[in-house]
Amino acid sequence: MARVEQVNQKRRGRRAAGEDTRAALVAAAREVFVEKGYDGATVRAIAAKAGVDAAMVNHWFGGKEGLFAQSVLQLPFDPAEILKRLLDGPVEEAGERIIRTFVTVWDATGGGTFAALIRSVTSQPEVAGALKGFLINAIFNKVLAEIGAEQRELRATLCATQMVGLGIVRYVVGFEPLASTDMETVVKAIGPNMQRYLTGDLD
Repeated sequence: MARVEQVNQKRRGRRAAGEDTRAALVAAAREVFVEKGYDGATVRAIAAKAGVDAAMVNHWFGGKEGLFAQSVLQLPFDPAEILKRLLDGPVEEAGERIIRTFVTVWDATGGGTFAALIRSVTSQPEVAGALKGFLINAIFNKVLAEIGAEQRELRATLCATQMVGLGIVRYVVGFEPLASTDMETVVKAIGPNMQRYLTGDLD
């Protein structure tokens, strides 16, 4: 019995240590991302500030994108999983998939997560810069690279403005009837515009 208790104590201790490592990385990442921006922050610098091995970032968060999403944006999803969803299907339906994916995620929390993010952005200019880098480089630029689009920087910025604008209108200021319109109607209405930003003629 004593041996079993010792084993259980060791297991509990390892979990606590792991959670301490995760918490240290989140705290360090928040500081480094705000100070350096998304593009300027490195996994090595964040891990050094937290006093842990850089491999722990991949272990706990799957990489820089996941750490940023949870430490600064406090998003309720894994960016790598979202990216996989956005790319899973015909290119000509990518615009609708993007709108459907993000609205599904945001609607799940009643828009509260997005509203909290916007409050952080408006009160901390550094967070706004980091958010821009995340959306453009970690999400939309990667989608555009996969589909072989040209003018990727411009297209990625347009895609980001579409999503942020939709989020503000639907969840922050609550403009009706868009704020309460069912998701599929929103997808069908806005998806074609997002598709143009992805693959259409911008001239």
